[in-house]
Amino acid sequence: MGDQSTTNSLIMETKPVHPLHQIAETPTHKLLLKQWLKEEELILNRISLKETQIDGVRREITNLYCFFFIFHSTLLILLFNSASSNPHGGACSRSWIPSLCSLLCSLGLVWAVRYKTDVESHMEKLLEREKEDGKLLGKCVEELKKKGVEFDLLKEVDALRRAKSLRVEAKAVRKWSARDFVTLFFFTVSCLVLALVRVILCN
Repeated sequence: MGDQSTTNSLIMETKPVHPLHQIAETPTHKLLLKQWLKEEELILNRISLKETQIDGVRREITNLYCFFFIFHSTLLILLFNSASSNPHGGACSRSWIPSLCSLLCSLGLVWAVRYKTDVESHMEKLLEREKEDGKLLGKCVEELKKKGVEFDLLKEVDALRRAKSLRVEAKAVRKWSARDFVTLFFFTVSCLVLALVRVILCN
């Protein structure tokens, strides 16, 4: 009976302590885990907020696209009706007025679209950075939970800070982006509208 109790006590002594129990008994590791879990939650909230903001910017860009085509379609229809009601060609001498209005509106819309697409690109970079921070922090939390007190605080925390500070976006340099093609497309459409205004009023 005495041998059995001795054996049981030896088994209890040799049984490894779970890393989470080690963390719970160590104030520094426990505090670090709480801080990282809280920071991880804050990162998730920031990611959700940035995704919502990006969706809002994309809706604004879509509205600008629609307004661009609606404006020019309405302008061409009104000019065509005006030219049909006045077939003597008197509107040709005043064709510079709608042309100038169309040009100014087109430039304003192209600038607005370009600005919004730049905002979208900047916010996407910030979102990507937040996601990378979340991944780095998630790895550190998992390592802390696995290693327990064997987790080297100074080494791992310093590695996390160094990874954040030395992070470089390894992307190929692109001479042309999607935003450049969109700007070129709207500029081309604006030029075609100017030509159509001249044709409608003078022919």
